[in-house]
Amino acid sequence: MTEIRRRPGDGTGGLRTGAATFEDLREQAVALRREGLSLRQIRDRLGVHNNDILARLVKGEPPPEWTKRPRAKDELRAKARELRLQGMTYDQIQVELGCSKSSISLWVRDLPKPEPRYSVEEHRSRMTAGLERLQKTREEKRQTTKAAAEDELGAMTDRELFVTGVGIYWAEGQKSKPYARRERVIFVNSDPDMVQLFLAWLDLLGVEPERLQYRVMIHETADVQGAEQFWAGQVRVDHSRLQRTTLKKHNPKSLRKNVGEDYRGCLVVGVLDSADLYRRIEGWWSRMAVEARRRNA
Repeated sequence: MTEIRRRPGDGTGGLRTGAATFEDLREQAVALRREGLSLRQIRDRLGVHNNDILARLVKGEPPPEWTKRPRAKDELRAKARELRLQGMTYDQIQVELGCSKSSISLWVRDLPKPEPRYSVEEHRSRMTAGLERLQKTREEKRQTTKAAAEDELGAMTDRELFVTGVGIYWAEGQKSKPYARRERVIFVNSDPDMVQLFLAWLDLLGVEPERLQYRVMIHETADVQGAEQFWAGQVRVDHSRLQRTTLKKHNPKSLRKNVGEDYRGCLVVGVLDSADLYRRIEGWWSRMAVEARRRNA
């Protein structure tokens, strides 16, 4: 039999001293616990100030509800479990409650995993539809921005066309090198609009159509005849006006992306007797470069 001695002044006012058995104290402690007293209140009633002994006296008896400290996440946890039982995924619960998925996993891991809301085919269909909507929205935004930019530019003046032509030639046209002087105007491009701009520029400069030569340059595995017909139509000349097409050899080891019906190679536009014109272009570009450096200084 365990005997516990009380100390004078331990909550009994010094009036209760002597010895009591553990079983007697436990019976009293359990009764007080069931009445809804806290450990502090039981300690004061029984005069037991040893925490270990006090814990042993009430072992197995749950604390009263009023002594439990409320936790901030208790409500979240209950809501997470409710949403999980409704069939929500971790991602959906996270969006709904704003808490981490690790916490959600801890709170609901004992609950059964919800059945998929959609079959594999339905899920794939919804993904495809969502992607199509996204692409449509992006395309609409792109077209809106493009249309607004077109309105900003408006009609192009002769001066603007002149300066633009100098720039695109120096970017895309053939340039003479100190080690290989070839002062001839030759422009190569795969973009029909760039070709049209270049031709409009030459017309502005007074270059006669009879001085122009055209040649298609394309991979040998492409639709050569179709490309020739396309470019002849773009520059409004008979197919017979085109020079012999330059065929580029195909390297089987290389992965080409310029394939398909839209691939028509490049058009080479050459100007006969153009040494003087080339030198003027070189001078115009030199002046533009000087102006650019002056602005950046």
